[in-house]
Amino acid sequence: MNARRMIVLIVAATALVPSGGDGVPGRGSVLGAGADEGAPAEGGPGVVQCANLIYGQDKSSVCFAEEFLALLQRETNIRTNRRFYAVKSDSVELYQYPFAIMTGEGTFTLTPAQRANLRKYLQRGGFLVASPGCSSTQWDACFRAEIQAIFPEIKLRKIPMSHPIFHIVFDVTALDTTHSGPPGYLEGLEIDGKIVMVYSSDGLNDTANAGPGCCCCGGNEVRNARQINANLLAYALLH
Repeated sequence: MNARRMIVLIVAATALVPSGGDGVPGRGSVLGAGADEGAPAEGGPGVVQCANLIYGQDKSSVCFAEEFLALLQRETNIRTNRRFYAVKSDSVELYQYPFAIMTGEGTFTLTPAQRANLRKYLQRGGFLVASPGCSSTQWDACFRAEIQAIFPEIKLRKIPMSHPIFHIVFDVTALDTTHSGPPGYLEGLEIDGKIVMVYSSDGLNDTANAGPGCCCCGGNEVRNARQINANLLAYALLH
């Protein structure tokens, strides 16, 4: 698809927020317009807002670069707010954002309310990108356990490189990782034929551009994360 043809679809989508029957958007909507409370301070109609999840006991995704938001706007007609908004994973405010990121290090446990809200968010049009900081094996294990608890009926599965998610804006033919070894890959969670969550144990954080105090610190990381994350946001908006 020609990336510059996307804007017609995205503007149309962001104007619609169908109800799911309990005051939150229905499946298939782009959740970012028409919310009455907790609206982002910046942006406007047609501007895509992205959430930085606060989860567990106030853990937050502090080392995930926002650079892909600017990259997507430069390369397409998609308008983005170029910074994340910190949003509690158990809040109604989460439904204002079509796209959310989640990262961290060490162990964590989600509350029952957080699990229930994330399940509903992903079932009703939201999209989540998750990745451990510094290849944290503890965070990886906790995240996998939580996703299994949230979606016991669905499994994370490896996404083939032929999937549109790798080609919708940038043509990504491989995950270029900092460590040698087998090629990197992404895993996805699919609902009703659409991938609604993407996970990378290698690291999509782009820590070199994530701000002071952020580094890969010896862990593995995907070098072309910016292009991949831009693709993920475009896919989330167009499917």
